[in-house]
Amino acid sequence: MSDSNDIWFESAVQQLNDPQNQRVWSVIVSLFGDLAQDKGAQISGSALTRIITPMGIKPEAIRVALHRLRKDGWIESARSGRASIHYLTEYGRNQSAAVTPRIYERTVSAPQDWHLLICEDGANPDGLDEVLLLPNYVPVNRSTALGHGPMPRNLEGVLAVEVKSIAVPQWLKTRLYPEHLRQACAALHGDLSLVPPPPGTLNPEQLGTLRTLIVHRWRRVVLRHPDLPPYFHPSDWVGEHCRALVFELLDQLPRPPLAALDVAEG
Repeated sequence: MSDSNDIWFESAVQQLNDPQNQRVWSVIVSLFGDLAQDKGAQISGSALTRIITPMGIKPEAIRVALHRLRKDGWIESARSGRASIHYLTEYGRNQSAAVTPRIYERTVSAPQDWHLLICEDGANPDGLDEVLLLPNYVPVNRSTALGHGPMPRNLEGVLAVEVKSIAVPQWLKTRLYPEHLRQACAALHGDLSLVPPPPGTLNPEQLGTLRTLIVHRWRRVVLRHPDLPPYFHPSDWVGEHCRALVFELLDQLPRPPLAALDVAEG
């Protein structure tokens, strides 16, 4: 590994790191979701430590986070000789798989088949709560939701209206993309813009570190807003520009094979 690669890596980590909002258990979830989501995939404790500690996270914090994830049913741990290994449980794999399409979607389609669901006087009839959990629904207020795709059936007491054209007011744009989310997205966009292309080949742990940082910060943005066409976006929303930069950099940082991490450990 050349000095220029090491200098670039350390600079990129410093640029992409976000220590003010660093929940170690969440970083580990991002890591497994990106590197070891498949059934049977596992990462050794030492490889996990080598990937995460360059972010300024201490081994003690990693152990505490792993304990929490085991307690919550996300991760299982076992011994392999003298080494510890960690892997996602079926529950953890299912949770990761549920959000993977949104995290790694490179382009967002613009749906045309919109409909509006309206309840009477703030009422929330049986079934509407479940509908609002679906990714193709946007809550407008406590009694109104905007969705795309086929209108749901068996929602008694709900007015369902097909919508051919939409005018989105500023208050709804602000509600869908609140200031803290716009700021987080703008900060990630700015940080990604300042990371130049890698000067050479990085080792597997360095690839794992950088991919985890990028995926973790992007995940915390993209999963906190609905995927909506541009006419829903506030004027200062840079989400789609940020998406482009995320995948431009991830394409330059190929996902390391888990076997390569084991070799590096040996």
